[in-house]
Amino acid sequence: MSAALIDRLLTRMVRKGTLELTYADGRKRVFGEPAPGFPDVAVRFADSKVARDIVLDPRLGAGEAYMDGRIIMERGDIMQLVTLARANNRWEDRRDLRDPTLPRRMGSHLKALLRSFNKPGSSKRNVAHHYDIGNALYQLMLDSDHMQYSCAYWADGVSTLEEAQEAKLAHIAAKLALKPGQRVLDIGCGWGGMAIFLAQRAGVEVLGITLSEEQLALARKRAEAAGVADKVTFELIDYRLLPDRGDRFDRIVSVGMFEHVGVPQYETFFRACTRLLADDGVMLLHTIGRMGSPSFTDAFTDKWIFPGGYIPALSETVAASEKARLIASDVETLRLHYARTIDEWYARCMANKDKIVELFDERFFRLWTFYLAGASTSFTYASMCNYQIQYVRDRHALPITRDYLGEAEKALMAAGSASA
Repeated sequence: MSAALIDRLLTRMVRKGTLELTYADGRKRVFGEPAPGFPDVAVRFADSKVARDIVLDPRLGAGEAYMDGRIIMERGDIMQLVTLARANNRWEDRRDLRDPTLPRRMGSHLKALLRSFNKPGSSKRNVAHHYDIGNALYQLMLDSDHMQYSCAYWADGVSTLEEAQEAKLAHIAAKLALKPGQRVLDIGCGWGGMAIFLAQRAGVEVLGITLSEEQLALARKRAEAAGVADKVTFELIDYRLLPDRGDRFDRIVSVGMFEHVGVPQYETFFRACTRLLADDGVMLLHTIGRMGSPSFTDAFTDKWIFPGGYIPALSETVAASEKARLIASDVETLRLHYARTIDEWYARCMANKDKIVELFDERFFRLWTFYLAGASTSFTYASMCNYQIQYVRDRHALPITRDYLGEAEKALMAAGSASA
């Protein structure tokens, strides 16, 4: 019964490109037709339960079966397999993959909702699940200069991941309209790349906060090595605790952290930012977003990758910030930049497979590459994008045209060349 449902699902799902499927009993089926630009892959199900698991919840079932070695790639790799599925079902074409069964869907929604409340204690646990697995993996995968675990900016003339991440930092810094001596808060500072960049290039003082102990330790070492430990401070603290300390900042930046806030905390987040931001201050929020309406976190991502995480639609982000009297002074949608970024991460993971397996095991490597393949293709074919939203409290805080951005970006990049 499950095999028959899989046959129907794949017949509908794979039209361009080919998928050769060998069931556990040896039966073979080929789906789709060869087409330029579409992969040709072959997989084998190691046992009869794989089909059932995929029918119950396609993404979770396929992900866990691949992790456990029960879906075996016989031609092509996991990136090509996921690309085949997503490329045939582009978000713009309004053809979605099969939904999980109703009980599974309801259960997934409930679990994701309960996790999304993200109280201070659970927030730290959720962050540790992903970020405290050790810095060694991220050092193998990310750019070597700034260790940016977020969407890079592939400006004209940029060809390497290192260049693209530096361009991203300059792009964001320009939107902050920085002046030497200002105080900047970096919410979700990661391994300190943004804070160090701002201190070096713009002469500002930065407080970077994180909930990851692994990130905190390495960020402090990196600031010392960069010679900016006198300008940059890192602290292990929840953003919700800062306003009661009476801190105020000229600028606030948050990159890749809002995805961990959770919808029930959106208003709390923006109200905290309003209290922390100076009256003439500027804030820049960089977040993964949905190009469509609000949705939910799929069961695989919530269980294995980002527990408590949620990708917001632009509508629900701005609706929450409006209640905190923050003015969205500039909004930019980065459409394909993250796909190219993740493709670079995937390539580095594949090149470092032996090292990653040695750090963890084969199962983790399959989990990680399945996650990256799903993430990359979601930006190329599904509804994911990145939003950069610039906020001010006072409508007079910034110039009334965007001309200053390009000039500031060039100056920030030139400052790096001069110090090299």
